[in-house]
Amino acid sequence: MSGRRWTSPLRLRRAPDWERQPPTWREARPSLIAGALERSAARPSGNWYVVGASRSFGAAGRPHGRTVAGEEVVLWRAGDGSLRAGPGACPHLGAPLRHGRVVCGTLLCHWHGLALDGGRRAGWEPYPVHDDGVLVWVRVDAAGGEAPLARPVVPVRPDAGSAVDAVFTTVGRCEPEDVVANRLDPWHGSWFHPYAFAGLRVTGVPESGGTPGQGDDAFAVEVAFKVAGRLVVPVRAVFTAPEPRTVVMRIVDGEGAGSVVETHATPLTAPGDTHPRTAVVEAVVASSDRRGFALARTAAPALRTLMHRAAGRLWRDDLAYAERRWSLRRTGRFPG
Repeated sequence: MSGRRWTSPLRLRRAPDWERQPPTWREARPSLIAGALERSAARPSGNWYVVGASRSFGAAGRPHGRTVAGEEVVLWRAGDGSLRAGPGACPHLGAPLRHGRVVCGTLLCHWHGLALDGGRRAGWEPYPVHDDGVLVWVRVDAAGGEAPLARPVVPVRPDAGSAVDAVFTTVGRCEPEDVVANRLDPWHGSWFHPYAFAGLRVTGVPESGGTPGQGDDAFAVEVAFKVAGRLVVPVRAVFTAPEPRTVVMRIVDGEGAGSVVETHATPLTAPGDTHPRTAVVEAVVASSDRRGFALARTAAPALRTLMHRAAGRLWRDDLAYAERRWSLRRTGRFPG
């Protein structure tokens, strides 16, 4: 038995009344957020886009349809369980391949039975696809327009064998940059989400060099997550943007150190669309070195339900802001 003394991750903390908390608008300088957003947009994505949770692409004999930047995409599991992907329109007469059927790992078009095994066929060209065990990525070079990369920029995560992951997806009327900008503004946390945070203090910004070991473009925060009443879990975390459509929050100290929350913004509509829609795919990969966490992992389905509920409440608010930001940008009324 380990000699390490057990300590509770919970702390008692009385948060100030909402209207009495220190204002953060001076620290949340528009130029600082815009600079971080601009630098993230300049990082390579290799034309890779997140299209959903790995577990949502089951082994069942049916294809899955997605849309990436106005391009139809179809995905399915081959006989060995690996994923196949490509254009969602049949090359024969344009039928939607998402309505087809998978037989022995081969996709059959439901209009005339054209068979696709994931290789080139009759003008149909496959898309590179990557299943990282939590999320599925598809490379759509026509949509991205960048130099392609062999693999997506997947953030470092806790070991899958000791973690619990949950993926939440929602869609908003905005562009990916509005979602990323929201996540690159940690100062709004306790003001906009008082039900989730008892306090949030930004301790490091990119202009000051970020956080050692986390790259040169990180926002460092101290935050207390609310559990119930005055009970909170205090941690230190950093926010980084490893590629244009991804923001990662990583806990670097406190309960669950090493756990990550990845926010991925995938455009559904083509660039310049007057009614843009963006899918927000948020992956929480939680881990802990506490002995009780291994037992908690056996209740992963129940934990995922709670994690989905928490993410859904936050994104109900944050997506409304992202949509408003896009609307203000569209009409030229966004400050800065």
